[in-house]
Amino acid sequence: MSGQELDVVAWIQVVDGRMLAVRARGRDRLYLPGGKRETGEDDWTALSREVREELGVELDPATFRELGVIRADAHDQPAYSRVRMACFTASYQGSMSATGEVDEFRYVGRSDHDLLAPAAGAALDLAVAHGLVP
Repeated sequence: MSGQELDVVAWIQVVDGRMLAVRARGRDRLYLPGGKRETGEDDWTALSREVREELGVELDPATFRELGVIRADAHDQPAYSRVRMACFTASYQGSMSATGEVDEFRYVGRSDHDLLAPAAGAALDLAVAHGLVP
């Protein structure tokens, strides 16, 4: 496995003490909504584009804030051994639906750790540390 690190942005959205996760087409684990930046994109632009593509909702720039950066083993990413994931929260507008490359979305709690890719599990721990998930 390569030693490269995959640099991504992710949206932490918590409702009723449970964190939003998505399953991308063909993947066996749940991930956070988000993904890689396109050339020239800042964190806000990349994250709002990815969330719009994956879930069909618009993030609110006035509520956008960073929760932290996590590093974890890459899952199902043959070209990378590690993931660097900058995690952000923001409120949203619109009706959420799985679109594009996402097959499903669901809200997960602490007991669902085994369903998550390593970086998503670390993000759940981050949400717990911030008091977002009990």
